[in-house]
Amino acid sequence: MNKHPLRQQIEEIVKLTDDEFDFVLQHFRKKSFKKHQIILHEGDYAQFDFFVVKGLMRVTKLDFDGKEHILQFGMENWWITDAEAFHNKTKSTLIVDCLENTETLSLSLESKEKLSRELPKMQTFFLKKTTNGYIALQKRILCFLSSNANDRYHNLLTLYPGLIQRVPKAMIASYLGVTRETLSRLSKIKA
Repeated sequence: MNKHPLRQQIEEIVKLTDDEFDFVLQHFRKKSFKKHQIILHEGDYAQFDFFVVKGLMRVTKLDFDGKEHILQFGMENWWITDAEAFHNKTKSTLIVDCLENTETLSLSLESKEKLSRELPKMQTFFLKKTTNGYIALQKRILCFLSSNANDRYHNLLTLYPGLIQRVPKAMIASYLGVTRETLSRLSKIKA
C-alpha cells in the first residue's frame, strides 16, 4: 500500500504512528487550484504554506520595469509560499501561481505552531526542512555567483531532471537569469 506523500516526506526525517499522522493531517486543508491561478498576490498576507501533492507552482517577483524573476518552482512533494510573509505575518512581496492544475495541503502558521507544540517530532521535521531549504537556497546563490550560465543550466538538469519538460523555456531562462536565446544555445551544448 502506498503511503500518503506527506507522510512519506515527514518520515524521511521522523517516524510517525498512524494516530500521529492522522493528528498531523487534521491540521492541513486540501486546496485545489487551476492552471494560471494566482494563489498569492504581492501585497496579500501569506496565510498558508503549501505542500504540493500534485501539480506545479512557482514563486515570482516583478521588478520595477515589470520584468518577472522566478525564485522557486514547487513540484510534487515540495513546499511553497512567501516564507518571509508567512512567518512574519507581513504582506507578501512575491507572487505564487500555478503552472498546472495543482492539488495542495495547506498549513496555516497557527496550525504549524500548534503541531510543533503538541507533537515535538513535527518541530524537528519543520526545523530540518527549513534548514535543508536554506542550504539549497545558499547553494543556488553560490551557483549564481560562481558559475557560468552553462554550469547553472546543467546543474538545473541534474537537480530537477523532470522540470525542463514541464516548464516553458522562457521560465527556465528567467529562473537561471539568462535570456531565452542564451538558454536555447545552452540546451544545444552537451554537458
